Amino acid sequence: MKTDENILVEQMCHGHIGAFQELVERYKKKVYYLAYDMVDDHHEAEDISQEVFIKVFRFIKKFRKDAKFSSWLYQITVNTCIDMKRKKSSKPQISMEDSQIESIHPIEPVYSRTDGSIHNPEHLVETDMIQQRIHQALAKISPKERSVFVMRYYNDFKTGEIAEILNVSINTIKSLLLRAKRKLQKELSFYQGKSEVEVLHD
Repeated sequence: MKTDENILVEQMCHGHIGAFQELVERYKKKVYYLAYDMVDDHHEAEDISQEVFIKVFRFIKKFRKDAKFSSWLYQITVNTCIDMKRKKSSKPQISMEDSQIESIHPIEPVYSRTDGSIHNPEHLVETDMIQQRIHQALAKISPKERSVFVMRYYNDFKTGEIAEILNVSINTIKSLLLRAKRKLQKELSFYQGKSEVEVLHD
């Protein structure tokens, strides 16, 4: 039987290492996948995941008990990803063509899951090409737009959940999603009609 999350948080505040380890086990995969979808790099996602849980351990006493722990955790994850992307933007970047092999997602975005035709080799190649273009397009939008888009369509968060995580209004989230979609539509106009980009026209 799982220990109640609030109890684990309370135990953490009193220095209970076991409670911290249990929370890490519960959330490490979700934190990693969210980070990976935002930074597009396995090693960076692992580094971010580690940094996120270090921050959780260090700042758990600042966590508001009336808030939701998972929302606070994802907020730390998103902010850590944005900070890393900002640091990277000031350094020379490797081209997408040189890094395509390393940029394949370990899981499919929610909106790109397809039917049995995925077993068709030609379809697989086409799908992979579209995913690469989507990754390139996501790299061109702002960190906030990317984080909102990734949480909504890659990680299946509801609009209200994203608003809570980022501590902004639902209207702000809707506005960011709309801006992200419009920019991605422009970048991916060649692939209009493909199931992988249908979400851009919702």
